[in-house]
Amino acid sequence: MAALSCKFRPRTFIHCKIFTKIPSISCSFQPSQSSIKVIINGAAKEIGRAAVLAVTKARGMEVAGAIDSYLIGEDIGKVCNMEEALEIPIINDLTMVLGSISQSKATAVVVDFTDPSTVYDNVKQATAFGMNSVVYVPRIKMETVSTLSAFCEKASMGCLVAPTLSIGSILLQQAAISASFHYNNVEIVESRATAVDFPSQDAMQIANNISNLGQIYNRDDISTDIRARGQVLGEDGVRVHSMVLPGLPSSTAVYFSRPGEVYTLKHDVTDVQCLMPGLILAIRKVVRLKNLVYGLEKFL
Repeated sequence: MAALSCKFRPRTFIHCKIFTKIPSISCSFQPSQSSIKVIINGAAKEIGRAAVLAVTKARGMEVAGAIDSYLIGEDIGKVCNMEEALEIPIINDLTMVLGSISQSKATAVVVDFTDPSTVYDNVKQATAFGMNSVVYVPRIKMETVSTLSAFCEKASMGCLVAPTLSIGSILLQQAAISASFHYNNVEIVESRATAVDFPSQDAMQIANNISNLGQIYNRDDISTDIRARGQVLGEDGVRVHSMVLPGLPSSTAVYFSRPGEVYTLKHDVTDVQCLMPGLILAIRKVVRLKNLVYGLEKFL
């Protein structure tokens, strides 16, 4: 869409020896800033479909490509149960999509929901076509993040690796860090409706954040021999308990205590939609980066 720019310039007219200034209007049309083209890699997944809907509704961006090895050839709009097709078929060739979009010279971002084993190659391909990446791939190894960081630094291209896209989860982690300076006892309790790898990414992130701060927790119960007492992460005594029961929401709670009080932080996730505000924020921020940033919290 074009933007209308108008300027007022005074002009002087001479009539009957009377000088009169009459403002004239000069208008010109200036092209508005183009939308961010977003390529969703892992578009057929639940989170991928949610991302397609969120990007479609967001101002200043649009879905430009859908990559997946499932439902190949299906229109991603129809897969997402949109009223109208987006006329964007799901394909399994990332290079083809990147090459097509790069010809338009538009600002583009690749959102990666794939697998830890493919992240490096995906980001490398996006960078080769001049596109920044947002990576949300649980269980990505820190060795991969370090390698990607060096690559992005050398290429002067941006990449945001987000252990979580949930703003609520980030706020819980930040509150846990603040509380850790005031309490000597802490335990993390998480629940999931179905079995996944435990401890979860969220629990490990919290444990890492509150460790190495000069605090040893749970000194009166530091033994690790009793399995029922949960798993100790790190060397600072942070315990994690994981429950799996059908019907439970995905939940993470952090309990801090000292004599006379218990301080509880809790975050429940009921739907993948909770990740979408964080994703939209990540897309808007990553286009300005020239290096790798680890953690969405850097932009909150």
